[in-house]
Amino acid sequence: MAKIKESSTRNMNKGIALLSCPVTYVMNRIGGHWKPIILFQLMSGAKRYSELRRAIPSISEKMLIQHLKQLQEDDLVIRDAEHVVPPVVTYHLSAAGRALTPVLNAMAEWAIRDNKKRARKLS
Repeated sequence: MAKIKESSTRNMNKGIALLSCPVTYVMNRIGGHWKPIILFQLMSGAKRYSELRRAIPSISEKMLIQHLKQLQEDDLVIRDAEHVVPPVVTYHLSAAGRALTPVLNAMAEWAIRDNKKRARKLS
């Protein structure tokens, strides 16, 4: 992916949007297809990489690794590595990640209600 100059108009507009629109801020931190799913899986407790892979079978290894790193950089997920052989690495939500629990639960509840409503329309 090409780097965008920090002084570019697009970058400045993005910065302004982040400051002025809370939804833009949230979507920048947890937006996309995989981040909310990873966070939702971690709500039930710490998981190893392989457990996350099994819990989200449709995600590629590259995407899982990439998004776990981004979530770590955004201080939403903490990576704990035990220095044993073989290495044991677990991921769990940080305080900021745990604060998203009501948001993710609300999204899940909305999805269940909406899915039922759609199913009734189709039958």
